Amino acid sequence: MPLERSSALVQLPDPRSAEFTSALRQRLLDGGHVDELALRRAEKASQQSSERLDVVLARLGLVGETTLCEAVAGLLNIPMVPDGSWPTSLLNSDVVPRDFLLANRLVMVADAEDPVEVAVADPFNTSAIEALAFQLERPVTLRMAPPAAIERCLESLLGRKRQIAAEGAAPSEAYSDTGADDIRRLEDLASEAPVIRLAHDIIDRAVEVRASDVHIEPREDCVSVRYRIDGALQTVETLPVELRAGLTSRIKIMARLNIAERRLPQDGRVRFTTRGREIDLRVSTMPTIAGESVVLRILDRDSIPLEFAQLGFAGTERQGFEQLLCEPNGIILVTGPTGSGKSTTLYTALRALNQPDRKLFTVEDPIEYRLTGVNQIAVNPKISLTFASALRSILRQDPDIIMVGEIRDLETAEIAIRASLTGHLVLSTVHTNSAAATVTRLLDMGVEDYLLASSLKGVLAQRLVRTLCPGCSRPAEVPTVEIDRIKRLAGPAAIGMDVQLRKAHGCELCRDTGYRGRTAIYELLAITPRLRSTISASLQESAVQAAAVEAGMTTLMQNGLAKVLAGETTMEEILRVTRAEDASISL
Repeated sequence: MPLERSSALVQLPDPRSAEFTSALRQRLLDGGHVDELALRRAEKASQQSSERLDVVLARLGLVGETTLCEAVAGLLNIPMVPDGSWPTSLLNSDVVPRDFLLANRLVMVADAEDPVEVAVADPFNTSAIEALAFQLERPVTLRMAPPAAIERCLESLLGRKRQIAAEGAAPSEAYSDTGADDIRRLEDLASEAPVIRLAHDIIDRAVEVRASDVHIEPREDCVSVRYRIDGALQTVETLPVELRAGLTSRIKIMARLNIAERRLPQDGRVRFTTRGREIDLRVSTMPTIAGESVVLRILDRDSIPLEFAQLGFAGTERQGFEQLLCEPNGIILVTGPTGSGKSTTLYTALRALNQPDRKLFTVEDPIEYRLTGVNQIAVNPKISLTFASALRSILRQDPDIIMVGEIRDLETAEIAIRASLTGHLVLSTVHTNSAAATVTRLLDMGVEDYLLASSLKGVLAQRLVRTLCPGCSRPAEVPTVEIDRIKRLAGPAAIGMDVQLRKAHGCELCRDTGYRGRTAIYELLAITPRLRSTISASLQESAVQAAAVEAGMTTLMQNGLAKVLAGETTMEEILRVTRAEDASISL
């Protein structure tokens, strides 16, 4: 009866047949999703394990789950579940056991009179689909969706606690971390399959939604999971408090940290493969009154575009910065608060400078991305390998270009400046709020004014702002007088611009925020003769700022307003990031 009620099942080919396997491999090759060598490797593994080719490709991480799902759906002529079509409540919950749906990754997405639409991760799981049709006593129509999407929907409908229980987790009281000094018990908790799956799911979804950080924060009655997406934190899940010890211990084991030490902060690193992509995670734990707070910084090398245009560089700022990089010696500084993209800018500069006839060194804490052809050194204070000591030794290695991760003290600053005065180009970062403030910060640090004036070539200050979602942003109706006012405030940056003011709206693609992705706004302070005189006279920040603006520097606010006029972002976003004094500017 079920086969008759679900005609979609009758038409499915044998997934292990040569015909289907050949069609799948050709579809993946034509789409550029995998190369011939990787396919041969997967086919060999498929033959040895007697598993289907699509299963092996997903397990080895050679093809992303979404790509694989779309390829199989195309071959079987099964529609994908459209965005926004997921149910908000569990359909037919009185007929179909919830554990059955969890175990087989099935979601009923629409319950019309006849048939019932069912989302499946594996359309070849015919026994489960037949059982579902039998339980419903109605025919079913298949829709396909990636496993992660189905898991998210089930998690939303059933709750994480129910999902973990269905997977065979230990009783909830076993997760209590009261008096948890027993290392073996913590290891047992962290080794349970549901906890391992939970940790992996949290990371998988973070990568999928382009999060830069994962925050796992203990509360008195729960565990909060938040993602930082495009610079803003969003709560994505609230876990039962019973999972606190197991989840924290699992992440600490992955990062090779001491799971028994819960009184002191710890830092570690994890190499992780998800959805066919290899990423690095920087793990930090911090003891709090409610338990250990865990933060994972996601370093996804494939998602970082090391191209100036893609970072938001344009116009005179890009031209001026590229000219600075052509200098044979001197020091170039990039400044901004934590998380403003300074390291990415420096990596992009290093990539542009990396030529066969040059020797490049970096001193970093930690090394975030590995660059081929660049000698990268990670500082290690435990063995007295600091920025200053490493920089001293690098000068004996006959370098051409040196990148110092951060200038934190006078010793590092003096060595970097002397290196720049002896024929080396030195790149580094300083934590200040503006380009002009960087000059006064170094002087306050104790750097001699004449040394700084003669070695400094330029300072680039930057911030990251969210860009409008391309799928839902709308034109903004703004009076002409207001547009003219914004143009005046933007100054030379707005000259000749085609004004396309837009506003945020919100959709499923951007998680109803109205923003998707980020770009950078810049101000470039290039050292002119007047600025050298200003620096040599050790004048205040306001004097340096005035001299820079007179020399033609476009400020952060002006650069941001130009991007508002171009329709890339909004005025609210620029004001949020620059914290401008003129808060009356609004749209």
